[in-house]
Amino acid sequence: MSDVLISKDPHAFITQPLLVEARHEQLTYQPLAQALNFQQMLARRVPIEVSDQQHFTTELANLGVSVRLTLPWQGRDYALLVQQERPDRADCVLKLISGYVPSHLLDLPLLCALEEIAEECLIETAHGFLPGRYDCVWLPTPYANHLSYHKKASYQLVPRRGSARPIKRGSLTLQERPNAYVHTPTASLQLIYDLRLELPSNLGPISLWHVDEHLEGEHLVARLDRRRPRLFLAPINEHGLDNALFTLQNDQLVPVDTRDLWLSEGFVRPQHWLVQDSHIHWQDYHAA
Repeated sequence: MSDVLISKDPHAFITQPLLVEARHEQLTYQPLAQALNFQQMLARRVPIEVSDQQHFTTELANLGVSVRLTLPWQGRDYALLVQQERPDRADCVLKLISGYVPSHLLDLPLLCALEEIAEECLIETAHGFLPGRYDCVWLPTPYANHLSYHKKASYQLVPRRGSARPIKRGSLTLQERPNAYVHTPTASLQLIYDLRLELPSNLGPISLWHVDEHLEGEHLVARLDRRRPRLFLAPINEHGLDNALFTLQNDQLVPVDTRDLWLSEGFVRPQHWLVQDSHIHWQDYHAA
C-alpha cells in the first residue's frame, strides 16, 4: 500500500512564460507579464523551431529546474535518478530531480530546486527521515504531518562545479552558475544545478525513496510507495553514468534491470543551447 503524504490544488500553482535571449557566451531569461496556471502552462508546452542553436530570441512556456545530485556511498560516487511516468509525452523515464518554477521563485530558482529535493528525495533511517541543509538554509520538511523526521541528524547539500557560461535573469547573473538548455519539444528553459549530498556518519542502515505528485481527480497527490523505491543510484565515471543501476534498501545496493529503461532529455547531448529530443534509451546513451 502507498501512503498519501500531501494533497494540493493544482490551480494554486502560478507561473509566467519567458522571453529568452541566447548568445554564444550567455543566456538571459525575462518573465513576461502574463500569469499562467498549471493547465495554461501545459497548453503552451508545444514544439517550437529555433533556426540557430547559439543565437536566438524566443518566447517559452516556462522555467524548470533540475538537480544533478551526487551521493558518495562506500567509496564511490552515484548519481541520484528518479523514475517518472509522463502522460503528456507518453513515456516513462529516469530523470534528474526536477520541477516547474512558480512565479515567486523565478528570481531565485535555486530555492525551487532545494524544495524539489526535499519533496522528491527521502532518506529513511531507524530514527526517522533526514532533513537537509544547504549552507545555512534548512530545507523544508513537507511531509512533517505524516512522517517522522530525524531530530539530531541531517544531510548537507554542497555546490559542485558551475557552468562556464553565465545564465542571467534580466540584468542579474545567477550566482550559483547552473547549466541551462532550451528544450524545443516542450518550449521550456531548464536550469541544472550540480550538488553533492553528504550524509552524516553513524546513521545506521538507510533506505532511499522517491515521492512524486500525480494528478488524481482535482488534486495533485504525493504518495510514498515502499513497494516501488523509484529512487535509483547510477555509478558515475569520468564520462557520465556507468552501465549499472541500483536502489538502496537497508544499506544494501540492489541491482536493477536496465534493458527496457529510458533516460529523459536531460541526458541527451545538447546542441549548444538546444536539446531537441524527449528521451534516450539507456543502451543508446551508453553506446554514444
